[in-house]
Amino acid sequence: GSSVASVASLRQLEAKTKRRRSHEQEPAMAMAEADSVVAELEGTLLKDQDPFPYFMLLALEASGLVRFALLLLLYPLLLLFRAAGRGDLALRLMVFAAAAGAREAEIAAAARAVLPRFYMDDVDAEAWRVYASCGKRVVVTALPRVMVEWFAREHLGAGVVVGAELVITRHGRATGLLMRQEDSVADRVQTLFEAGHRPGVGLGRPNPAPSFLSLCKEQRHPPFTACSSLHSNQPTPPPPVIFHDGRLVRRPTPATALLTLLWMPFGVLLALVRMAVGVVVLVPVWNMPYLIPVFGGKLVVRGRPPPPATTGVLFVCTHRTLMDPLAITVALGRRVTAVTYSISRLSELLSPIRTVRLSRTREVDAGRIAAELARGDLVLCPEGTTCREPFLLRFSMLFAELTDRIVPVAIDYKVGFFHPTTATGWKAMDPLFFFMNPRPAYEVTFLSQLPEEATCSAGRSPLDVANYVQRVLAAALGFECTNYTRRDKYRILAGNDGSLSS
Repeated sequence: GSSVASVASLRQLEAKTKRRRSHEQEPAMAMAEADSVVAELEGTLLKDQDPFPYFMLLALEASGLVRFALLLLLYPLLLLFRAAGRGDLALRLMVFAAAAGAREAEIAAAARAVLPRFYMDDVDAEAWRVYASCGKRVVVTALPRVMVEWFAREHLGAGVVVGAELVITRHGRATGLLMRQEDSVADRVQTLFEAGHRPGVGLGRPNPAPSFLSLCKEQRHPPFTACSSLHSNQPTPPPPVIFHDGRLVRRPTPATALLTLLWMPFGVLLALVRMAVGVVVLVPVWNMPYLIPVFGGKLVVRGRPPPPATTGVLFVCTHRTLMDPLAITVALGRRVTAVTYSISRLSELLSPIRTVRLSRTREVDAGRIAAELARGDLVLCPEGTTCREPFLLRFSMLFAELTDRIVPVAIDYKVGFFHPTTATGWKAMDPLFFFMNPRPAYEVTFLSQLPEEATCSAGRSPLDVANYVQRVLAAALGFECTNYTRRDKYRILAGNDGSLSS
């Protein structure tokens, strides 16, 4: 009796979830068969057909490190299920282990901010050429739809994503179960097309069982080659992932995930030692370049930094991590003041250099920057936030109005395991994650001071000066200039504009 009741309650919960999701999904697209494509995600648009790394990322970002380790322990059992021909059972176990108890909002946030970068790294270029040659696109996936939809729509240009649905409680938490689909995948794909019409092209792996490919007029299997019958022009690459979050640098395959877990205790200890040397011991700045290699780090300095002067120099640098001003300090061999905004109080207390917090109020910030320049050298990052990819965000033009002594500094960094930046996590942990990497490296390139004719004193507008500095730094790093701002970044990754409450 209790088992029957539990099954009935589960079906009621599934029905509620279906009703709540019905208004979230777009109405079925009435597609014509010409110029349409239906493509499988795993093993077709993505080269790897094993979704295990994506569930590892979901487990870490939505549930934490313990769930990440638990899912890794279940990997041998997943292999056993697959060997027995029960890949569906292996998928359901991964979904349960990664998502059970997690908030639906956290799962959606991880799918929007973390997963797309790893999806993009795995996109099959030949499959993309065929897929992008068609105007109307459908993506079919065995994964929960919420894990795929943002990437498929924003970066693959899909109009509809056909996937599994998570069962969500009325409190907004995932049960870890997948809803039972009354219709097959082929039936759900067919409903997207006009009556009597079939999809034009189907991309997917050969499958002995009936699949959506049987509906398509033309079927293609990996490996793919470009088809001149679709379009003669070469499609453009998918839009790059400029903003992404999450701490892991590498795709967490089973071997990489195991290596990461084994390294973490040593990495934390090593990070604490590295931080203690610079903060607690207070090693002189001029001696830091000699100690950095001893503790496994690397600092590369290029260009000729300006000597100390009576009036302050404004070092305008690219913003890669919280450690940018410290890297400039070590490269200069003297302490400089850093302009900051959204760093934690803990980071300010532990900082070995002086920091000045800005308010994002233009008049107030202009006064603070001018006062600090009167005291000495100052480091400023006009992007306002960090960007991990080789792109520069739009530069604020405030710095150009305050001084003509502007020295552009091109900064980049390299890490192996962990990203030292976050938009949704605890920012106070950023320095710790940077120093947890086995071989963290920084590259600091001092460019020539802006000539007088390139500054506002020669009649150029602050906007022209800011754009000029952005282009100079992008050329030095081989990066691409964009018009994105910190608000764009936080709207994509965190769902807000990145502003701090007063």
